[in-house]
Amino acid sequence: MRNKIEKIFSILVKLLAFISVSLLTLILVFILKESVGLFNKVSLSSFILGSEWQPLNANPQVSIKLFLAATLFVSIIAVCMAIPIGVGFAIFISILLPDSISKVIKAFVNMLSGIPSVVYGFIGLSVLVKFFEVHFSFSTGESVLCAGILLSIMILPYVISNCSETVSKVYGRYKVHSQSLGISKWFMMNNLILPSCKASILASAILATGRAMGETMAVMMVIGNSPIMPTLLGKSETIPALIALEMGSAQIGSTHYHALFASGFTLMVLLLIINAVFYSISRKITF
Repeated sequence: MRNKIEKIFSILVKLLAFISVSLLTLILVFILKESVGLFNKVSLSSFILGSEWQPLNANPQVSIKLFLAATLFVSIIAVCMAIPIGVGFAIFISILLPDSISKVIKAFVNMLSGIPSVVYGFIGLSVLVKFFEVHFSFSTGESVLCAGILLSIMILPYVISNCSETVSKVYGRYKVHSQSLGISKWFMMNNLILPSCKASILASAILATGRAMGETMAVMMVIGNSPIMPTLLGKSETIPALIALEMGSAQIGSTHYHALFASGFTLMVLLLIINAVFYSISRKITF
């Protein structure tokens, strides 16, 4: 009986995995199919490396270089801020706090990951943007830096949740031995726990990067949505924001329509490349 249940469970898991892969493949094929029409009119090099986004002109010019640069810039800022803070906070709640308090904080952190992005965007618009306007005398607080800070707050719960479990397991493994040898918690964290958590930190970076590059609403509300080359304190526009703002007005079958799908496909390919690079790095690192 037990063998039969295990066999049924194994078949079910394989079936669900096949369905998931099939759905992802169909999505990629559909987006690629809708993107191909663009390259009958625009070359791939000009689409990636050009500097104009004028899809409604008589002679349409579409290039996502500015949007691609903004997407990468905002994501890098967010990940660079979220990873050290998230790892430090995961160590703090997993090692330095009592279990009763730690459980409450972890539940609160998990709750933060379920807050809709539009709520984060509204808070960013009301607090972060206003802060930059008042304290730094900006004509408008909407900027790449503001979007990066807001995005780092949004991806922080994912980093903390992913790292805290690993930190707790590693701490449980070394706790008794360290205490018996008289090793302090700070020495143990620096020399035992952090090196043992490299895999988890790298996984958190992958998850955070994917989440950051795909975020739409919150970033769109605070970045200014201007198709210009991104600077830290200037406005810009990301690829998800571009698609969200313009897809509703794009005529089906037009250059504009195909360009937006091509932008989405480029973003997906970029995420796959980044994940492949992270995976390659993880294979070379001794954990």
